[in-house]
Amino acid sequence: MTSAAAPYSTRRALAEPDLAACFQVRKDVFVGEQQVPEEIEYDAYDATAVHVLAVGADGSALGTGRLLHGEAAAGKTGGDHTVGSLGRLAVTREARGLGVGAALVRALEDEARALGLSAVDLHAQTHALGFYERLGYTAYGPEFPDAGMPHRAMRRTL
Repeated sequence: MTSAAAPYSTRRALAEPDLAACFQVRKDVFVGEQQVPEEIEYDAYDATAVHVLAVGADGSALGTGRLLHGEAAAGKTGGDHTVGSLGRLAVTREARGLGVGAALVRALEDEARALGLSAVDLHAQTHALGFYERLGYTAYGPEFPDAGMPHRAMRRTL
């Protein structure tokens, strides 16, 4: 959680308005900006994932991310149920450069720790590798396409 003086804060999205805000940020960034087909942006995992939301001092949604765990994450983590899968990290165009993405990653890591997970995996768009490396993630495996964009798998031990 960021300090009260910060221009934004992060929280777990539980109530319907927070979840709706998470999905709107994803729609704006992935569907609107990156041209990801809407039918693959939302999936069955959204129902059981832990979602986090970053909000500005005025209450506006600035970013979101989600954490898959247990069986939902197993397909992305090589079957390891002690590893969570961080994904759908998106920050609105207006909020980029403010540290919102890093705050969201840390909030998702806190949720992973609370679930007793030992590590977090993610599939990073290759242009974002440096961002995740600065947050302690290490790339592994070959580059692969996802939604038509090059990605690499990355992991951070908690």
